[in-house]
Amino acid sequence: MAILSWLNAHLLKMQWLFDGVTRFLETLGMDVSTRLGASVHFFIYDTIKIFILLSVMIYGISYVQSYFPPERTKRILGRLRGLGGNIIGALLGTVTPFCACSSIPIFIGFTQAGLPLAITFSFLISSPLVDIAALLLLISVFGVKLAVAYLVMGLVLAVIGGTIIGKLRLEDQTADFITRGRAQAEEQVAATYTEPTRQERLAFAGEQVREIVGRVWPYILVGVGAGAAIHNWIPVEWVQSILGSGNPFAVILATIVGAPMYADIFGTIPVAEALFAKGVGAGTIMAFMMAVTALSLPSLVMLSKAVKPKLLAAFISVTMIGIIIIGYLFNWLTPLLV
Repeated sequence: MAILSWLNAHLLKMQWLFDGVTRFLETLGMDVSTRLGASVHFFIYDTIKIFILLSVMIYGISYVQSYFPPERTKRILGRLRGLGGNIIGALLGTVTPFCACSSIPIFIGFTQAGLPLAITFSFLISSPLVDIAALLLLISVFGVKLAVAYLVMGLVLAVIGGTIIGKLRLEDQTADFITRGRAQAEEQVAATYTEPTRQERLAFAGEQVREIVGRVWPYILVGVGAGAAIHNWIPVEWVQSILGSGNPFAVILATIVGAPMYADIFGTIPVAEALFAKGVGAGTIMAFMMAVTALSLPSLVMLSKAVKPKLLAAFISVTMIGIIIIGYLFNWLTPLLV
């Protein structure tokens, strides 16, 4: 346990970085115990910490992912049906470090290739919602038990959500361009695929880091800035009156407020960290994070181009109801997990 505590403090929470930022600001004559000083410290420390953990995890995940190009993944998933297919689809989403908007083109490709809607929607729900790279950040904020519980519940939501959508028999509700048989052209492209060398895999992993970090850094900065403001400027009483345990509708409110927003999960974590420090329930925070990442307005607009209104409404309803249930369940389980 002592070793785990040391690893958590120095590798995940990066206590060395926290202390270093403190000393740096003090040499500049800034008092980190003041609101302004604490806000600046929060912003610098969290930004550097997130970028370090994010880059390391994306590099490792992308290297492994290079062994499973889309064509190979489609062949693997194409053999699966039923609950097993949903579980694999959801697990696949955990190793693809994409936001909701980036997941939709892959979802379209899977659907065009003839994979069942149950599997493709399990992937679409889990991909932005449950991210192995984000797991380390969640552990650094909430601890191992709450972070793993978030991962497990996100996977359960993806599996159950995909299963329900599959049972609704809405295959005719995909956009016409998806049903025109583009899978044949994709198979022709797959025939030319050659296995990359180790050097090419390393280059691919490095490129993925540059691409993904280059895409999400604005949201990280906005999220860290918002977290710094919440953490040091917004009164505890005000936050708890709206999102605290005393409000029975806090989870529902957090889900509704979070849904229209657009941010990568890495941008929501600093906000979650600040809310957690203010005493907001873990379930309410998790509901907010899930809603922001899985139901953002831009991603729903993109998805509306690929599916028809009935299927889009089913996806929104199933996902939102599932997030709300998870939020209340999380709040109930928190005393057992902390």
